[in-house]
Amino acid sequence: MPAPGENLKINGERLWDSLMEMAKIGPGVAGGNNRQTLTDEDGVGRALFQQWCEAAGCEMGLDQMGNMFAARAGTDPDALPVFVGSHLDTQPTGGKYDGVLGVLGGLEIVRTLNDLGIRTRRPIVVINWTNEEGTRYAPPMLASGVFAGVHTQDWAYGLTDAEGKRFGDELERIGWRGEEETGARRMHAYFELHIEQGPILEAEECDIGVVTHGQGLRWIECRITGKESHTGSTPMAMRRNAGRGLAQITELVHEVAMKHQPNAVGAIGHVDVYPNSRNIIPGRVVCTIDFRSHVLETLEGMVAEVMETAPAICEALGCEIETEIVGSFDPPEFHHGCVTAVRDAAERLGYSHMDIVSGAGHDACWINKIAPAAMVMCPCVDGLSHNEAEEISPEWAARGCDVLFHAVVETAELLE
Repeated sequence: MPAPGENLKINGERLWDSLMEMAKIGPGVAGGNNRQTLTDEDGVGRALFQQWCEAAGCEMGLDQMGNMFAARAGTDPDALPVFVGSHLDTQPTGGKYDGVLGVLGGLEIVRTLNDLGIRTRRPIVVINWTNEEGTRYAPPMLASGVFAGVHTQDWAYGLTDAEGKRFGDELERIGWRGEEETGARRMHAYFELHIEQGPILEAEECDIGVVTHGQGLRWIECRITGKESHTGSTPMAMRRNAGRGLAQITELVHEVAMKHQPNAVGAIGHVDVYPNSRNIIPGRVVCTIDFRSHVLETLEGMVAEVMETAPAICEALGCEIETEIVGSFDPPEFHHGCVTAVRDAAERLGYSHMDIVSGAGHDACWINKIAPAAMVMCPCVDGLSHNEAEEISPEWAARGCDVLFHAVVETAELLE
């Protein structure tokens, strides 16, 4: 069967209504959502998604990590499925679209196929991945990471939240632990629709981001040790101020990232200062450097420069520093055939599009290790995400889902 014609589009109004209905579950305090993973609200959102999928004729599967798989049968029972999806969990002060658009966009594909009476040779499976955000249980993209063999399930089950509650126990408590072996399903290809979470597409007045790469990441935990002393009575020349070490390393991180523009970013986002008292010079600081780039050599070079330079900075201040890489993944390059399917879909539909690098991590980054994968992005207002003020337009959502629909259906019907 040929690729779907440019006249075939999803029902944008229905997609938007679904987004708004899901947003009623776990409302935030400022118009967004607080539907963190494995909370009661997460369970309610999952139940609504299952209800919608079963009403659309899908068979729901559930694995031991709580990943949900809504399968629409293909005409060839032996053909590997095309998977499409994202996540329903949110940040504590998250928006209504981050992740959710990708899951409900996948459901809208199934609904549209039903409306049009179109069958695909390959099955289509819509996925809700567990704990993409990593807020309650770090790291992010946890369950897709277990599915892809990056993490072990036992390790994931043993993770604890701020209250000491284990991931495995909470998954069981909300009733969404399945019996299916995690990672047992094989896939022909995987597509994920997501809001950009950055300002580029809106600034360029571009409908569609064709994601060619994801950014690699290195998190470097720095432990700077000086000496606690009184802020009023310790002479300036005799101070061993760990806070000053933090300040200078913060500037170093910025300078290093700026050397590698436009292909790198870097910042210190997490800081703990001890003893954190108004009249005590900090004796200890723990902070985390976040470096990202879609070019592996750039990423490794930035890490190496900081590792080499930071000890000398601290030594000059009378302080010591220990560094440890506590988070790491190499930049993924998405599958050429899947990326081409996305780009061709945007062309057929007449939507403006541009190649883009994902600035954030997504489940597709892990799945890309085990199956051909690609991502579609739509703009978001001011590039704002992980914020209750996150916003997109119904038109942006529909165009992104139109491209997703064409890429998925073409792959399900044509690619061998």
